[in-house]
Amino acid sequence: MRICRFDADRLGIVIGDKVHDVSAVQDEIRKTARYDMMGDAVIAALPEWRERLEVLAKAVPGKPISEVKLLPPVARFSKVMAAPTNYHDHINEMAARQGMAVEAHRGIQAAGIFLKANSSVVGPSGVISLRFPERLNEHELEVVMIIGKAGTNISMDKALDHVAGYCMGLDMTVRGKEDRSFRKSVDGYSPIGPWMVTSDEIADPDNLDIELTVNGVTKQKSNTKHLIYNCRKLIEFASSYYTLQPGDLFFTGTPAGVSPVKPGDWVSAASPKLGELRIQAVAQA
Repeated sequence: MRICRFDADRLGIVIGDKVHDVSAVQDEIRKTARYDMMGDAVIAALPEWRERLEVLAKAVPGKPISEVKLLPPVARFSKVMAAPTNYHDHINEMAARQGMAVEAHRGIQAAGIFLKANSSVVGPSGVISLRFPERLNEHELEVVMIIGKAGTNISMDKALDHVAGYCMGLDMTVRGKEDRSFRKSVDGYSPIGPWMVTSDEIADPDNLDIELTVNGVTKQKSNTKHLIYNCRKLIEFASSYYTLQPGDLFFTGTPAGVSPVKPGDWVSAASPKLGELRIQAVAQA
Protein backbone atom coordinates (compact mmCIF):
# COMPACT_ATOMS: atom_id res chain seq x y z
CA MET A 1 0.00 0.00 0.00
CA ARG A 2 1.19 3.49 -0.86
CA ILE A 3 0.23 6.07 1.76
CA CYS A 4 0.60 9.78 1.22
CA ARG A 5 -0.32 13.08 2.82
CA PHE A 6 -1.44 15.89 0.57
CA ASP A 7 -2.92 19.38 0.36
CA ALA A 8 -4.13 20.62 3.79
CA ASP A 9 -3.10 17.63 5.93
CA ARG A 10 -5.19 15.09 4.02
CA LEU A 11 -4.41 11.38 4.16
CA GLY A 12 -4.46 9.43 0.90
CA ILE A 13 -3.97 5.98 -0.55
CA VAL A 14 -2.25 6.00 -3.94
CA ILE A 15 -3.66 3.52 -6.44
CA GLY A 16 -2.18 3.76 -9.90
CA ASP A 17 -1.89 7.45 -10.75
CA LYS A 18 -4.64 8.60 -8.39
CA VAL A 19 -4.92 9.58 -4.74
CA HIS A 20 -7.94 8.34 -2.81
CA ASP A 21 -8.82 10.51 0.19
CA VAL A 22 -9.09 8.48 3.41
CA SER A 23 -8.83 11.42 5.79
CA ALA A 24 -11.97 10.27 7.61
CA VAL A 25 -9.96 7.41 9.09
CA GLN A 26 -7.12 9.76 10.01
CA ASP A 27 -9.60 11.97 11.87
CA GLU A 28 -10.91 9.01 13.89
CA ILE A 29 -7.42 7.83 14.80
CA ARG A 30 -6.37 11.27 15.96
CA LYS A 31 -9.48 11.72 18.10
CA THR A 32 -8.43 8.85 20.35
CA ALA A 33 -4.69 9.62 20.41
CA ARG A 34 -3.16 11.26 23.44
CA TYR A 35 -1.76 14.70 22.70
CA ASP A 36 1.43 13.86 24.60
CA MET A 37 2.09 10.60 22.76
CA MET A 38 5.51 10.19 21.24
CA GLY A 39 5.48 9.80 17.50
CA ASP A 40 2.74 9.72 14.88
CA ALA A 41 -0.69 8.36 15.83
CA VAL A 42 -1.65 7.37 12.28
CA ILE A 43 1.55 5.42 11.67
CA ALA A 44 1.21 3.69 15.05
CA ALA A 45 -2.38 2.68 14.24
CA LEU A 46 -1.73 1.28 10.75
CA PRO A 47 -1.83 -2.42 11.71
CA GLU A 48 -5.23 -2.01 13.36
CA TRP A 49 -6.75 0.30 10.75
CA ARG A 50 -5.19 -0.96 7.53
CA GLU A 51 -8.18 -3.00 6.36
CA ARG A 52 -10.52 -0.08 6.85
CA LEU A 53 -8.15 2.22 4.96
CA GLU A 54 -8.11 -0.18 2.02
CA VAL A 55 -11.90 -0.51 1.98
CA LEU A 56 -12.43 3.26 2.12
CA ALA A 57 -9.83 3.89 -0.59
CA LYS A 58 -11.73 1.63 -2.98
CA ALA A 59 -15.03 3.30 -2.12
CA VAL A 60 -14.08 6.93 -2.75
CA PRO A 61 -13.17 8.47 -6.12
CA GLY A 62 -9.53 9.10 -6.90
CA LYS A 63 -7.90 12.39 -7.80
CA PRO A 64 -4.93 12.56 -10.20
CA ILE A 65 -1.62 12.81 -8.34
CA SER A 66 -0.72 15.71 -10.61
CA GLU A 67 -3.56 17.73 -9.09
CA VAL A 68 -2.52 17.46 -5.43
CA LYS A 69 0.34 18.89 -3.38
CA LEU A 70 2.22 16.01 -1.81
CA LEU A 71 3.42 16.56 1.76
CA PRO A 72 5.85 14.42 3.77
CA PRO A 73 4.13 11.04 4.24
CA VAL A 74 4.48 11.33 8.03
CA ALA A 75 2.96 14.24 9.94
CA ARG A 76 4.49 13.89 13.38
CA PHE A 77 7.85 12.24 14.01
CA SER A 78 9.83 12.45 17.22
CA LYS A 79 13.20 12.48 15.46
CA VAL A 80 15.01 12.29 12.13
CA MET A 81 17.97 9.91 12.24
CA ALA A 82 20.66 9.56 9.60
CA ALA A 83 23.51 7.15 8.99
CA PRO A 84 26.84 8.70 7.95
CA THR A 85 29.44 7.03 5.71
CA ASN A 86 27.38 3.90 5.10
CA TYR A 87 28.57 3.03 1.56
CA HIS A 88 32.24 2.24 0.91
CA ASP A 89 32.29 4.10 -2.41
CA HIS A 90 31.03 7.27 -0.73
CA ILE A 91 33.67 6.95 1.99
CA ASN A 92 36.31 6.74 -0.71
CA GLU A 93 35.06 9.78 -2.60
CA MET A 94 34.89 11.86 0.59
CA ALA A 95 38.36 10.72 1.64
CA ALA A 96 39.71 11.91 -1.70
CA ARG A 97 38.55 15.44 -0.97
CA GLN A 98 40.99 17.66 0.85
CA GLY A 99 39.83 18.38 4.40
CA MET A 100 37.24 15.59 4.50
CA ALA A 101 39.48 12.59 5.08
CA VAL A 102 39.12 12.48 8.88
CA GLU A 103 35.33 12.64 8.82
CA ALA A 104 35.10 10.09 6.05
CA HIS A 105 37.40 7.52 7.61
CA ARG A 106 35.79 7.49 11.06
CA GLY A 107 33.14 5.06 9.87
CA ILE A 108 29.62 4.59 11.09
CA GLN A 109 30.58 2.59 14.20
CA ALA A 110 32.85 5.37 15.44
CA ALA A 111 30.79 8.31 14.21
CA GLY A 112 27.42 6.95 15.32
CA ILE A 113 23.99 7.94 14.05
CA PHE A 114 23.38 11.68 13.78
CA LEU A 115 20.16 13.68 14.01
CA LYS A 116 18.66 16.21 11.63
CA ALA A 117 16.20 18.89 12.71
CA ASN A 118 12.55 17.93 12.28
CA SER A 119 12.03 21.33 10.68
CA SER A 120 14.31 20.33 7.80
CA VAL A 121 11.75 17.83 6.48
CA VAL A 122 9.70 18.77 3.40
CA GLY A 123 7.61 16.86 0.88
CA PRO A 124 7.64 16.90 -2.93
CA SER A 125 5.45 20.01 -3.03
CA GLY A 126 8.09 21.93 -1.07
CA VAL A 127 11.48 23.22 -2.18
CA ILE A 128 15.12 22.86 -1.22
CA SER A 129 15.77 26.38 -0.05
CA LEU A 130 19.50 26.98 -0.47
CA ARG A 131 20.32 29.22 2.49
CA PHE A 132 24.00 29.61 1.57
CA PRO A 133 24.15 29.52 -2.24
CA GLU A 134 27.70 30.88 -2.18
CA ARG A 135 28.83 27.71 -0.37
CA LEU A 136 28.94 24.15 -1.66
CA ASN A 137 25.51 22.55 -1.28
CA GLU A 138 25.29 18.87 -2.24
CA HIS A 139 22.68 16.16 -2.63
CA GLU A 140 22.85 12.76 -0.97
CA LEU A 141 20.50 10.07 -2.29
CA GLU A 142 19.02 7.86 0.44
CA VAL A 143 16.34 5.30 1.23
CA VAL A 144 14.40 6.30 4.32
CA MET A 145 12.93 3.83 6.79
CA ILE A 146 9.76 4.91 8.59
CA ILE A 147 9.45 3.35 12.02
CA GLY A 148 6.06 1.83 12.79
CA LYS A 149 6.38 0.39 16.29
CA ALA A 150 8.16 1.75 19.35
CA GLY A 151 11.17 -0.10 20.65
CA THR A 152 14.61 0.12 22.20
CA ASN A 153 17.54 -2.31 22.23
CA ILE A 154 15.99 -4.03 19.22
CA SER A 155 17.79 -7.12 17.93
CA MET A 156 18.62 -7.51 14.25
CA ASP A 157 16.26 -10.46 13.85
CA LYS A 158 13.33 -8.35 15.11
CA ALA A 159 14.39 -5.06 13.50
CA LEU A 160 12.16 -5.03 10.43
CA ASP A 161 9.12 -5.79 12.61
CA HIS A 162 9.49 -2.18 13.74
CA VAL A 163 9.36 -0.69 10.22
CA ALA A 164 6.05 0.62 8.86
CA GLY A 165 7.39 1.41 5.42
CA TYR A 166 9.95 3.10 3.21
CA CYS A 167 10.31 6.16 1.01
CA MET A 168 12.95 8.07 -0.90
CA GLY A 169 14.92 10.87 0.72
CA LEU A 170 17.56 13.52 0.12
CA ASP A 171 20.08 14.27 2.85
CA MET A 172 21.07 17.72 1.64
CA THR A 173 24.16 19.29 3.15
CA VAL A 174 26.08 22.54 3.25
CA ARG A 175 29.79 21.80 3.27
CA GLY A 176 31.83 23.55 5.91
CA LYS A 177 33.52 23.28 9.29
CA GLU A 178 30.37 23.33 11.41
CA ASP A 179 28.98 20.21 13.06
CA ARG A 180 27.49 17.71 10.60
CA SER A 181 24.00 17.82 12.12
CA PHE A 182 23.99 21.62 12.01
CA ARG A 183 24.92 21.78 8.32
CA LYS A 184 22.34 19.15 7.39
CA SER A 185 19.45 20.67 9.33
CA VAL A 186 18.76 23.73 7.21
CA ASP A 187 15.05 24.23 6.47
CA GLY A 188 14.15 22.05 3.48
CA TYR A 189 17.32 19.94 3.61
CA SER A 190 15.50 16.65 4.33
CA PRO A 191 13.04 16.10 1.47
CA ILE A 192 11.16 12.78 1.66
CA GLY A 193 8.48 11.12 -0.46
CA PRO A 194 6.70 10.89 -2.71
CA TRP A 195 4.75 8.56 -0.38
CA MET A 196 5.36 5.71 2.04
CA VAL A 197 5.35 2.19 0.62
CA THR A 198 4.30 -0.18 3.41
CA SER A 199 6.84 -2.77 4.48
CA ASP A 200 4.76 -5.74 3.31
CA GLU A 201 5.41 -4.62 -0.28
CA ILE A 202 9.20 -4.48 0.18
CA ALA A 203 10.45 -8.06 0.43
CA ASP A 204 14.06 -7.00 1.01
CA PRO A 205 14.96 -3.37 1.83
CA ASP A 206 18.59 -4.35 1.40
CA ASN A 207 18.13 -4.95 -2.31
CA LEU A 208 16.60 -1.77 -3.74
CA ASP A 209 17.86 -0.07 -6.88
CA ILE A 210 18.18 3.67 -6.35
CA GLU A 211 19.10 6.54 -8.67
CA LEU A 212 19.45 10.31 -8.42
CA THR A 213 19.43 12.78 -11.28
CA VAL A 214 19.98 16.52 -11.40
CA ASN A 215 18.18 18.16 -14.32
CA GLY A 216 17.81 14.72 -15.88
CA VAL A 217 21.50 13.79 -15.62
CA THR A 218 22.31 10.74 -13.48
CA LYS A 219 24.65 11.58 -10.59
CA GLN A 220 24.15 8.67 -8.19
CA LYS A 221 23.13 5.10 -8.97
CA SER A 222 23.43 2.14 -6.64
CA ASN A 223 21.61 -0.57 -4.69
CA THR A 224 20.99 -0.83 -0.95
CA LYS A 225 22.77 -4.21 -0.98
CA HIS A 226 25.95 -2.13 -0.76
CA LEU A 227 25.05 -0.61 2.63
CA ILE A 228 27.78 -1.20 5.22
CA TYR A 229 25.19 -1.36 8.01
CA ASN A 230 22.09 -2.84 6.42
CA CYS A 231 18.60 -1.82 7.49
CA ARG A 232 18.42 -4.40 10.27
CA LYS A 233 21.83 -3.43 11.65
CA LEU A 234 20.97 0.27 11.52
CA ILE A 235 17.88 -0.28 13.65
CA GLU A 236 19.80 -2.42 16.12
CA PHE A 237 22.56 0.20 16.35
CA ALA A 238 20.31 3.26 16.68
CA SER A 239 17.97 1.58 19.16
CA SER A 240 20.89 0.79 21.45
CA TYR A 241 21.00 4.55 22.10
CA TYR A 242 17.46 5.76 21.30
CA THR A 243 13.92 4.56 21.79
CA LEU A 244 12.50 4.47 18.28
CA GLN A 245 8.96 5.84 17.98
CA PRO A 246 6.19 5.41 15.37
CA GLY A 247 6.79 7.80 12.50
CA ASP A 248 10.49 8.33 13.20
CA LEU A 249 12.49 8.77 10.00
CA PHE A 250 15.76 6.94 9.42
CA PHE A 251 17.97 8.01 6.48
CA THR A 252 20.11 4.98 5.68
CA GLY A 253 23.14 6.56 3.97
CA THR A 254 24.27 7.65 0.52
CA PRO A 255 26.39 6.04 -2.22
CA ALA A 256 29.09 7.75 -4.26
CA GLY A 257 28.30 10.50 -6.73
CA VAL A 258 27.32 13.42 -4.51
CA SER A 259 27.56 16.66 -6.46
CA PRO A 260 26.60 20.34 -6.22
CA VAL A 261 23.02 21.59 -6.29
CA LYS A 262 22.37 25.15 -7.43
CA PRO A 263 19.26 27.36 -7.45
CA GLY A 264 16.94 26.27 -10.22
CA ASP A 265 18.11 22.64 -10.29
CA TRP A 266 15.53 19.86 -10.30
CA VAL A 267 16.64 16.91 -8.19
CA SER A 268 15.04 13.48 -8.54
CA ALA A 269 15.54 10.57 -6.13
CA ALA A 270 13.90 7.38 -7.38
CA SER A 271 13.55 3.65 -6.93
CA PRO A 272 11.32 1.35 -9.02
CA LYS A 273 9.65 0.07 -5.84
CA LEU A 274 9.41 3.36 -3.93
CA GLY A 275 8.56 5.90 -6.63
CA GLU A 276 10.13 9.21 -7.56
CA LEU A 277 10.75 12.16 -5.27
CA ARG A 278 11.22 15.19 -7.51
CA ILE A 279 11.91 18.59 -5.99
CA GLN A 280 13.47 21.90 -7.02
CA ALA A 281 16.26 23.82 -5.36
CA VAL A 282 15.75 27.57 -5.02
CA ALA A 283 17.69 30.46 -3.57
CA GLN A 284 16.35 31.42 -0.19
CA ALA A 285 14.14 34.48 -0.52
